[in-house]
Amino acid sequence: MKTAQVWRIGMKDMQILPAPRQRAHLKKPTWIIVLVSLVSMFLVCAYVYPPHNSAACYVFSSNGCNAFSNWLPPAPVREFTDEEISSRVVIREILNTPPVVPKNPKIAFMFLSPGSLPFEKLWDKFFQFSFVWQGNEDRFSVYVHASKEKPVHVSRYFLNREIRSDKVVWGKISMVDAERRLLTNALKDPDNLHFILLSDSCIPLHDFEYVYNYLMDTNISFIDCFEDPGPHGSGRYSEHMLPEVEKKDFRKGAQWFTMKRQHAIMVMADNLYYSKFRDYCKPGMERNINCYSDEHYLPTFFYMFDPTGIANWSVTHVDWSEGKWHPKSYGAQDITYELMQNITSIAESVHVTSAERKEIQTRSCLWNGNQRPCYLFARKFLPDALDNLMHIFPNYTGI
Repeated sequence: MKTAQVWRIGMKDMQILPAPRQRAHLKKPTWIIVLVSLVSMFLVCAYVYPPHNSAACYVFSSNGCNAFSNWLPPAPVREFTDEEISSRVVIREILNTPPVVPKNPKIAFMFLSPGSLPFEKLWDKFFQFSFVWQGNEDRFSVYVHASKEKPVHVSRYFLNREIRSDKVVWGKISMVDAERRLLTNALKDPDNLHFILLSDSCIPLHDFEYVYNYLMDTNISFIDCFEDPGPHGSGRYSEHMLPEVEKKDFRKGAQWFTMKRQHAIMVMADNLYYSKFRDYCKPGMERNINCYSDEHYLPTFFYMFDPTGIANWSVTHVDWSEGKWHPKSYGAQDITYELMQNITSIAESVHVTSAERKEIQTRSCLWNGNQRPCYLFARKFLPDALDNLMHIFPNYTGI
C-alpha cells in the first residue's frame, strides 16, 4: 500500500514540475520552421495570385500592391504558340506598311440590313451632296448585306450593290461574319480607304462633305472600346480563350464602326483571335453567360494590337439611357430640330459599366487632338420618321 501511495504521489509531483531545460530548447526550432514556412507560402501565393485592390496589399507597404509587386521578381514571360507568332508577325507587318493613297480616295458605306433600307431616300439625298462639292461620284461606294430578302431599291446609288449575303442571327458570330463579308467585298476596290458599317436604322447627321473630311483627314479608326468589369463586360469572358486572349485585355464596345483600310486588312488577316470569339463568346455559354461577339471581338482585338490607333468611341450615336436591352427608338413624333441639334452637338462619349455600382466613364471626343462633335450618324430610327427627316436634313447640323 505504501509503495502504491508513493507511486501516485510521485506521478502527481512530476506533472507540476517544469519541463527539463533540454526539451524546451528542442521546441524553439520547430516553431521557427513553421513560421518561416507560413511566410514563404504567403509570399509564393501573393506572387502567383497578387491580391490587387485588396487590403492585404498594405501588409508590407503603405504604397499598396504596386510596391509589393515591384519588390517581387518579374513574372516569367509567356511563350507564344506558333499560331500566335505567325499572327503577330502578319499584324505587325500590316501596321508597319505605309498606306498607298489612290488618286481618288473613297469611303465605303456598308449597310447591314435584313432587306430593303427604309432610309434609302435619305441616303440618296446625302450622296447627292457629293455632287455639290465635287461634281462626280468618285468619293464613295455602297455595299448592302441583306440577310433575309433581296432589297427593293429607290436610289440609283444602291442598284446592284448587294453582295453575296448569308443568314444573320442577333447575338451570334454570324453578325461578325457579315461584317467581315462586307469588308472583304469593299476591300476589292483599291480606292476605298475608309469603311463605315451602318444598320438599316441608321441616318446621316451631316452632309457628305463634312463626313468625308472628318474621316479622311485623320489617321485613326473610330472603333468603340472600353473596359467593363461588370457581368455584361468582363463577366462574359471565358478562360477557354487562353492563352491567346487574356481577361485583362477583354473589352466591350458598340459594333457600328468606321475603319481605315489598314485596320480592315488586319481584320481580314486574322483567324486565330476570331476563332476564339467564335468558339467561346456566344449566347448560352457555361454558367448561363450570354456573350456577344459583335460587342467584344473588335474592341478586344484592337486593344491588344493597336490601342492608340482607335478613337475608343463610335461615330454612330445611340441612346441607351432607358436601361433596356435595346436602345431608344425615334419615331416620327420625336423628330425635331432640337433633337437633331442636340445629337449633333454632343462632344463627349459616355460609357456606363454593368457593375452593381455602375460607373459612368466620360471622355472628350478628340479629333486630331482637338475636341469636336462625336457623331456622324445616329440610330435607332423607325421607318415612319423618314418624311420628317427628309424635310429637315441637313439644316439641323448647324456646323
